[in-house]
Amino acid sequence: MKLNELKAQDGSVKGRMRVGRGIGSGKGKTAGSGHKGQKARSGVAINGFEGGQMPIYRRLPKRGFTSLNKKQFEVVNLGRLQKAIDAGKVDAKKPITSEILVDAGVVGKVIDGIRLLAKGELTAKVDITVTGASKAAVEAVEKAGGKVTVA
Repeated sequence: MKLNELKAQDGSVKGRMRVGRGIGSGKGKTAGSGHKGQKARSGVAINGFEGGQMPIYRRLPKRGFTSLNKKQFEVVNLGRLQKAIDAGKVDAKKPITSEILVDAGVVGKVIDGIRLLAKGELTAKVDITVTGASKAAVEAVEKAGGKVTVA
């Protein structure tokens, strides 16, 4: 069998419906849009329109606040770091920086820095430099014989 000999199975491909092509086609005259009204016209944009009633997104009160200059930290859990060390992606004997973590694929794109969190177990002795770290994470690294530098 060659690529040019392949064809779709019978009944698996249905032709498109050409609307507005005569009354005998079954989709002639109004072409499935019904009679008159906003939905029968072209350029309909009625998402959230409630027939003149005040839409729900305007009835509900606004709440909260989003800071424009909020810091976006990439998160590294101790368990994830240990997994990378076990897999040989990160060398525990050398100091670990954000560049090394990005190259190893432990974190994605670093925007405002990396924050170390204490989820998981860390058994390797590591010297790691991060933007921020939780108290529990610092304690866990020091317990394993390592050192956390917050820069």
